[in-house]
Amino acid sequence: MRMIALALAMCLASSAHAQTPESWIVPDLLAAAKAEGGLTVFASMNEQEALPLWKRFEQATGIPVSFVRASDGQLTSRILIEARANQSTWDLLSTTTVTRLPPDLRRVFEPPQAAQIFATARDPQKRWYGVTANYNAPAYNTERIKAAELPKTIEEFIGKREWRGHVSIDGQEFHWLRSLVMQYGEDKGRKLAKDLFAALEPTPIDGHLALARAIGSGDAWVTPANYINLTINQQINHAPTDYWGLSPVGLFYTQIALNPRAPHGKTAELAANFLLSKETQSFITGQGRLPVRADVTPNPSDAVSKLGTANIVPLEFTQDEEKQWQKEFQSLIRPK
Repeated sequence: MRMIALALAMCLASSAHAQTPESWIVPDLLAAAKAEGGLTVFASMNEQEALPLWKRFEQATGIPVSFVRASDGQLTSRILIEARANQSTWDLLSTTTVTRLPPDLRRVFEPPQAAQIFATARDPQKRWYGVTANYNAPAYNTERIKAAELPKTIEEFIGKREWRGHVSIDGQEFHWLRSLVMQYGEDKGRKLAKDLFAALEPTPIDGHLALARAIGSGDAWVTPANYINLTINQQINHAPTDYWGLSPVGLFYTQIALNPRAPHGKTAELAANFLLSKETQSFITGQGRLPVRADVTPNPSDAVSKLGTANIVPLEFTQDEEKQWQKEFQSLIRPK
C-alpha cells in the first residue's frame, strides 16, 4: 500500500509539474492571443536557431508562428514600404536595426519580463527591448596568432605590421568606428581608425558571420572587431578562434519591436514576454547567443567577464545616424 501511495504521489507531482505554466505565460493574454490565431515574426536570426526557438512558443501556446527571415536592411525596407501602402503584415520585429524605424512604427509596450533585463536593454520610451547582447571585440585565429602576441591597446594593434595582409573586417563595421570616437573623442578616434586602415589594410568581408568563419578557418588571422557571440559559435563548432578585451568594446542589442497595427497584437505581446523570459534566455545560450538577464549564465560562463577591464560602450543609432556612420566607414575602405 505504501508503494502504491508513493507511486500515486509521484504521478500527481509529475502531472502538476507538467501543467505548471512557464513564467512568461500570462493567462488572460494567452486566451486573447489564442483567439487571434497566429503570429508573424520578421527577424534576421538564421533559421537554424530561430525555428527551434519559435517551436517552443508554438508548443507552449498552441499558436502557429509564421517566421519571415531576411537581412536587417531588407526587413526595414519592407516595413517602410508596407507603411506607405497602408498595409500591415507583421506582428513582431527582431533585428539589430529596430531603432532605424520611425517611432510611430514601433508600438509602446511593457512586457512583464522586461523588468528583469539589463537597464541598457530597455528603451526609456518603451518602444523596443533588447533580447540578445552583441559585444563587438577583436577576434583571432589561435593557430595563426598566440595569446601572448595580442595587443593591449588600439595603438599596439596598429603597430602589428607583421599582420598586414591577414587582417579582415566586416564591410559595414561602422559600430567599431563609432565606438572609437566615443572612447577617444572626435579627432583622435577618427585618426586611430585611419591609422589602422593605413597600416594594416584590413580586407572587407560581407557579413559578421562570414568574418567569424574566415577567422575560424584561418583565411584571415585577426579582426579589430566582431560580435563575440559569433566567435563563440565558431568555438562551439571546434574552430580554432577566440576573442579578447580591447577598449573600446561596442555593445548593442538585437532588439524587438511590436507593430502598432499588428494583425495579432495580443500574440505579439505574449511573444515579446516569451523572448525576454528566463526560460528563453537560457535556451538561446545554446548557440552562443548572449542573454540580457543577469540571472541567466552565458555560454561559456566567462563569455563577458573575459573581456576584463575593456571599456564597454553602449551604442544606438537612428536611421540618419546609421547613414552618416556608414558613409564615414566606407571612406576608410575606399579612401579618395
